[in-house]
Amino acid sequence: MFHLILYQPEIPPNTGNVIRLCANTGVALHLVEPLGFDLEERKLRRAGLDYREFATVQTHGSLEACLDALGQPRVFALSTRGTTRYDTPSYTGGDAFLLGPETRGLPQAVLDALPDEQCLRLPMRPDNRSLNLSNTAAIIVYEAWRQLGFDGGA
Repeated sequence: MFHLILYQPEIPPNTGNVIRLCANTGVALHLVEPLGFDLEERKLRRAGLDYREFATVQTHGSLEACLDALGQPRVFALSTRGTTRYDTPSYTGGDAFLLGPETRGLPQAVLDALPDEQCLRLPMRPDNRSLNLSNTAAIIVYEAWRQLGFDGGA
């Protein structure tokens, strides 16, 4: 299937919602430290940690360690600074989707290390704030899964 990487996530309910998303889609979730919360935090538990037993969730000390552990997958970063619309690429099993911290997004150096066609953007109305992290994760996961014919889904 796919990998979803949250780079230094800050808000417990967002990560809880993403855990629930991953449990329901079969996507493996990878959290890159430092985290802005404790995984046992009550807010996270209420927002979806109860789904953790149904999801594959791993924590990594750095983005480099995460990508090494995944065997250097093809990475698509989602950012308001991305240049490629999210539904343009053809996704394949094993691809990884990278989302940055809620308050600041991915570092520019991370985006610069990827080809332009792997720096994705969701269409939005001009001059609005970006979508919530868990909403963005759901959009990209379901688009990628749709491209694979919702393989394994009911």
